[in-house]
Amino acid sequence: MTSSGNNHQGLVGIGDNVVDHYLDQAVYYPGGNALNVAVLAHRFGLTNSAYVGILGDDEEGKHVHSSIVAEGLSDSQLRFAKGATGKATVTLVNGDRVFVDSNRGGVRRKLMLRMDEDDLDRISSLGHVHSSCFSYLEPELPRIRAHARGLSFDFSTGRDMAYLAAVCPTITLAFLSASDLSDSETEALMAKVLSLGVPAICVTQGERGAVFSDGRRTIRQGIVQARLVDTMGAGDAFIAGFLAAQIGGASIADALPQAASFAAKACGWPGAFGYPHPARWSTVEPAVETTTAYRGRSGVP
Repeated sequence: MTSSGNNHQGLVGIGDNVVDHYLDQAVYYPGGNALNVAVLAHRFGLTNSAYVGILGDDEEGKHVHSSIVAEGLSDSQLRFAKGATGKATVTLVNGDRVFVDSNRGGVRRKLMLRMDEDDLDRISSLGHVHSSCFSYLEPELPRIRAHARGLSFDFSTGRDMAYLAAVCPTITLAFLSASDLSDSETEALMAKVLSLGVPAICVTQGERGAVFSDGRRTIRQGIVQARLVDTMGAGDAFIAGFLAAQIGGASIADALPQAASFAAKACGWPGAFGYPHPARWSTVEPAVETTTAYRGRSGVP
């Protein structure tokens, strides 16, 4: 387990939070990549972990808020706004969690985050920031990078080269999910992304594990066998475990096995990090366009 007692050695998750509504259980869980990574890094032993994001004033926002506090993270840099918290509806298909639809981030999409001086001070203090393609944070990335020693970004399954080319020069580590690609296709994707200006990339490949490259070396990491309760948070737990290990001083070669171990551990609890709440709705409200279905990742926008 990684521990960080140094005030200049930590992580700030900035951006997306949602509730993942499980139709088969009639419950919802807090989630969202940036929130999950901040919470799970803290749960995995990174003492200095913080989260910056926008919550709606609805029941779901209150539940996400209470879950953040229960996990020991400060709520001092949360924003609360009138409107709906991000919501994603999830169903079960052949044992896989599949996202059906969403309200595309709710108030997070409408208002969008802007960093203030307190946020920038926290970033400078803790050092590493993690965000994602679901956070609507792209205009702020250059300012964040100017204050952060490291900036990781999860592109999920997104492979739009124009988007990658716009974001990659501002970040230090890219995460992508590519369980649908062969090893050779994954290597080609990694080479292309590295050519866009990001110093390092890590691609998760589902049951085949993950692969990391910084352009000079490529390291493959297998999975760790797990007691399967729910795979929802596994990908975000991998990221959290990897970052927690790296921030704590581990080498890449040591951080990857720790990440795999934490991903397996996350399969042993329901939701991305637990905290079920009875759902009072059966579909996302208000009705919105259906999103592409993504498997095993919390918080599709």
